[in-house]
Amino acid sequence: MDNRPYSALPFWNPLRHAARRPGLLTRAKLKSAIRAHLEADGFLEVETGIIQVSPGNETHLHGFATDWIAPGENRITGYLHTSPEFAMKKLLSAGEQRIYQFAPVFRGREISRLHSPEFSMLEWYRAGEDYTALMADCAALLRLASDIGGRKAFSFRGRTCDATAEPERLSVVEAFERHAGISLEPVLTDRDGLAAAARSIGVRIAEDDSWTDIFSRVLSEKIEPDLGSACATILDRYPISEAALARPCPEDPRFAERFELYVCGVELANAFGELTNADEQRQRFEAEMGEKKRLYGERYPLDEDFLAALSHMPPASGIALGFDRLAMLAAGVERVEDVIFTPWALEESGPSKDHAI
Repeated sequence: MDNRPYSALPFWNPLRHAARRPGLLTRAKLKSAIRAHLEADGFLEVETGIIQVSPGNETHLHGFATDWIAPGENRITGYLHTSPEFAMKKLLSAGEQRIYQFAPVFRGREISRLHSPEFSMLEWYRAGEDYTALMADCAALLRLASDIGGRKAFSFRGRTCDATAEPERLSVVEAFERHAGISLEPVLTDRDGLAAAARSIGVRIAEDDSWTDIFSRVLSEKIEPDLGSACATILDRYPISEAALARPCPEDPRFAERFELYVCGVELANAFGELTNADEQRQRFEAEMGEKKRLYGERYPLDEDFLAALSHMPPASGIALGFDRLAMLAAGVERVEDVIFTPWALEESGPSKDHAI
């Protein structure tokens, strides 16, 4: 008889599988319910290719490379996508209006209770609709997950959130003031000013940290843990420098039409009013890849086909949601691996820094 705790057993061990099975059933029921919900709202389910020219062009996204041996022994490098975003936007350019996808996606460098190197992303797009429509989508999906999981409140790491309540909408500026005591607007372009404010609240800053590094550290250490308590939080209007694929807010171009959804301190989704200016998108990608080269010594190619298609893409809003995380909360378990049928058998390497998208 194997006396090891269930968590130390391989996922295929019958004892561990029996312990995990209720969460897996919740996941399956939730996926079916979301499909029915989106299709009743006029969405078409699509499937896009996993191997792409580029895994994504954001500084802290880390892709999996793969080689194809072409006829003539030519070796062509591709990447497992970190999101189906580029491919789905090409479908919008082709004329699709409302599309969604449950996509397996791949991101490197971390594994933790909230992040698996291979995970499931639910991504959907609304052509011709404002990104605030996605906020209503998020509230509806939380209520759906609550119903499927049979729990009005979600809990994680000692925090509880009413999944049926209307989410709170909070700007990033308001969040910095409320949870970190930092007035963000005066230091939006002032690296040293933001560094001084961060140090004053106990955030460690390195001499070579960029403005973005400092912003991210304050957000993760002082703000995110408090978001999504009591009710879900929609963290809205990010500084434009922190939204590589989002369009500027028309009333204040210092900020972008970007929001993230939080429940119990867990980031669940990342949404944009989509940028469709191909020239500006290229400039942002180049800047992101320059920073990636500085920090990690590598850069990814640009998807020229995506940039060409972007010029034909209609105004749209899009969102990526970490489906495993939503299923985890609905099932009332503590790790995403408990709602993944065949989880990675790797040791945890620390807290996840990769977001849901």
